[in-house]
Amino acid sequence: MVMVISIANQKGGVGKTTTAVNLSASIAVSERKTLIIDMDSQCNTTSGFGIPYNNVTDHIYHVLIGEKTMGDVIRKTAIPYLDIIPSHPDLIGAEIELLDTNEREYALKKAMEELGDTYAYIFIDCPPSLGLLTINSLAASDRVIIPLQCEYFALEGLAMLLRTISIIQRKLNPGLEVMGILLTMFDRRNNLSFRVWEEVTKCFNDTVFTTVIPRNVKLSESPSHGKPALLYDISSRGAESYLRLASEILEKRSEA
Repeated sequence: MVMVISIANQKGGVGKTTTAVNLSASIAVSERKTLIIDMDSQCNTTSGFGIPYNNVTDHIYHVLIGEKTMGDVIRKTAIPYLDIIPSHPDLIGAEIELLDTNEREYALKKAMEELGDTYAYIFIDCPPSLGLLTINSLAASDRVIIPLQCEYFALEGLAMLLRTISIIQRKLNPGLEVMGILLTMFDRRNNLSFRVWEEVTKCFNDTVFTTVIPRNVKLSESPSHGKPALLYDISSRGAESYLRLASEILEKRSEA
């Protein structure tokens, strides 16, 4: 049975897209059929798989406004078992075009119904905002992963996101659960990283993933080559961390 997981944080620069790209790739190499949906009009997940958005003619925007089906826009990636639905800057217009439609919060969920159990995992890279595209993503999801940069201001944004998730649970999707908070850009040379880790672990306990994503140059370089880190340098600490995160998620689902 498919599990739909949103990667969400309204704050930019926290490692959200890095997590969406590398986690979906790491799950796929375990031979679970996986789909990544890029719901961010910045298209960074799309380009992270080596797909220039200006070469994309059919994308998630067309699905949301009803011009295409999911099947029309799905593309293969370089990784077996991993497909992608790309984004495009036009997606920003969907926020406005959906305003006049009935049940606009469920546009993505309805479109995904045609996929059935084709995939074991569907990941959604949400935009760095709490607008209608993020609401659509959370309304269509079973779980949400919250990447959290190991810096002080990230904690303030976390409280706001948790309030939004609580509202989504009450009004749109009672089945939505927080799968975990993922600490990213952890720097062992920086005491602040340890203080943020201690504070988040104390407050959220078992909700925090055991895996911590380090600040790593290979994770930063790999998008410029259009590859997930495991294709760019599988021996890097960044690639190894996301493979450990994938194992942790499979264990949470009792699949390991």
